[in-house]
Amino acid sequence: MPPLIIFCRDPLAPRRVDPHFADEAQAARGLGLQVAFLDHDALLAGDVRGALAGVPRDAGTAWYRGWMVPAGRWAALDGALADRGVTLLTSAEQYRRAHELPGWYGTFAEATPRSAWCATAPGRVPAAAELAECAAVLGPGPGIVKDFVKSRKHEWDEACYVPDLADTGRLAAVVARFVELQDAFLAGGVVLRAFERFADTGEARVWWVDGVPVATTAHPDTPDRLPEPELVGVAPLVAALDCRFVTTDLAQREDGAWRVVEVGDGQVSDWPAEAEPEPLLRALAAAGETGACGERVSVRNFPA
Repeated sequence: MPPLIIFCRDPLAPRRVDPHFADEAQAARGLGLQVAFLDHDALLAGDVRGALAGVPRDAGTAWYRGWMVPAGRWAALDGALADRGVTLLTSAEQYRRAHELPGWYGTFAEATPRSAWCATAPGRVPAAAELAECAAVLGPGPGIVKDFVKSRKHEWDEACYVPDLADTGRLAAVVARFVELQDAFLAGGVVLRAFERFADTGEARVWWVDGVPVATTAHPDTPDRLPEPELVGVAPLVAALDCRFVTTDLAQREDGAWRVVEVGDGQVSDWPAEAEPEPLLRALAAAGETGACGERVSVRNFPA
């Protein structure tokens, strides 16, 4: 039995898919997959039962394709769907492992910038001494600030980049601004990462299903550039992570080495509008039905 694909619904038209995912929903239907809609706003508000009103009971296995879900809410979603006879193909533990940096960092440490972190709640800025202790793990030199899931690289100088992590005053100022801008959406805590210089060729987002790279697209931030990443060193790390559907964002460092910039759960990773979604949906359909997935498809998505 093919898996159910659960998309976010349109907040203004509950019987329709969110326009951001319309092409994917159409492709899923074209492949004969069953589609259902989830109320993302209700889920985030804690109304899990209301969020699932549009999901049929006893539908078997399911993938989610939608907006980001905090790990705690994913656990609630997983349990509520199980009560309806629907089994998410990514467990709550697997989702957190792929979605949050502390979950995947140990597996990818050799292939990604050095990182350290301290847990904190939204609105709470870690004390300067706590930040200095965290930064000491990385040593002096430039770094970036993010949370367990996202950075604010579009506010580079004020809320992301630190010229020298040993400068505790500057580090504290950047972290304070980052926490302020993230507000209630701060995920897990503050992460410090050593800064690495990458070539100006853009990032490639590789989509993995059951350890197989089924599609390669441009990163949403660089839709006009699609480098050809080397995956020989990354594939064993993806397999070791042991999560069924993940993405890896890869960029080439100035010295030529391919580096993992970010890992994510594929269900909440953004698929570029310029790319055809059928290869991804075919792989998800095959994996959900048989536990296997297709061969890799490289998706060129340069805009016309």
